[in-house]
Amino acid sequence: MEHRFISKKHSQNIDTVMFELPADLKQDKNIIDLSIGVPDFITPKVIIERAMQDAMNGHTKYTEPKGDPEFIREIIKFYDHEYNYNFTEKEVMAVVGACHGMYLVLEAIIDEGDEVIIHEPYFTPYKEQIKLVGGKTVILKTVEEDNFSINIDKLKALITKKTKAIILNSPNNPTGAFFDKELLNEIAKVAIENDLIIISDEVYDSFTYKEKFLPIASIPGMKERTITIGSFSKGYAMTGWRIGYVIATDYIIECIKNINENMCYSAPSISQRAALHALRLREKVQPRIINEVKKRIFYSYERINKIKGLSVLPPKGSIYHFINIKGTGMSSVEFSKMIAEKTKVILIPGTAFGDSGEGYVRIACIVGVEKLKEAFDRIEKVL
Repeated sequence: MEHRFISKKHSQNIDTVMFELPADLKQDKNIIDLSIGVPDFITPKVIIERAMQDAMNGHTKYTEPKGDPEFIREIIKFYDHEYNYNFTEKEVMAVVGACHGMYLVLEAIIDEGDEVIIHEPYFTPYKEQIKLVGGKTVILKTVEEDNFSINIDKLKALITKKTKAIILNSPNNPTGAFFDKELLNEIAKVAIENDLIIISDEVYDSFTYKEKFLPIASIPGMKERTITIGSFSKGYAMTGWRIGYVIATDYIIECIKNINENMCYSAPSISQRAALHALRLREKVQPRIINEVKKRIFYSYERINKIKGLSVLPPKGSIYHFINIKGTGMSSVEFSKMIAEKTKVILIPGTAFGDSGEGYVRIACIVGVEKLKEAFDRIEKVL
């Protein structure tokens, strides 16, 4: 959109909405929306109650710029207990969700023209955020035949003198790919040999179905060159609280703290209290969420592979399926539009996640099995 009141750098800005619901369907009560990754769970009641009690007790003011010290210490305890990975209070900061954390990190480390490698299909905002900070996106394509995993030789071939960082996202949105310990060790070796930074988006660390999640920062030699981004949105059903964190070396945390003081100063105090209680109560509140998502994921996997023209890989992680629709003969956009119009089931075209997403659509398992059954019944009928 060009206008004299819009800066030239944003006059051709790309809308990052992954799928625009047709206007005539927005008010339809029969819609089953499997597009955006917002599960139908309400934040566990005990988390809400304790956060609200904290608010009543006075936790309604700004926290320290890096976060509520009590919350920060709870994050440190979590990583020590779950992954035997240790860091200090100077190496972690509360942020307003993972996207905010990613932007702050990129702003802190990227100079004009620096290259950042992202594996495609990718979480849509990565590319635009890299552009906003003056960096250049370099695409590493992954393919279904390799389980959408990273090919190390292809990764090495993309590295130049301008390469500054690699963004990893495992478990992956949109493909559900999971990078095991062996692959992470290979990526770590590449990062060390080429003096690169790894930005590890670990939003879906709670949702793994084959192997236990491993933070790449915990691999020997990687702590000083890894920036970890975490979130409470999915694993604790806290999307609306907008709370996450960044773990990095102290000088990077200090830098993003200084940048953020000119943006929003600190993450919301009440949200930090809620996240603190989520961590303390995780053994009580998380199993129900994770088990329900797992039930939905595996039910969907079975149903998808029984529908003519569709197929999907066995679940490894995340809350998504990246469905191969090539057997239908339609493009990703054509298929998504047809399904929306004929079945009132909303999917996201794979091309929203990069060019190599053509021939695929993404669904988010954000509704219960009964509703998923209805969605797949409708899709099966029209196919």
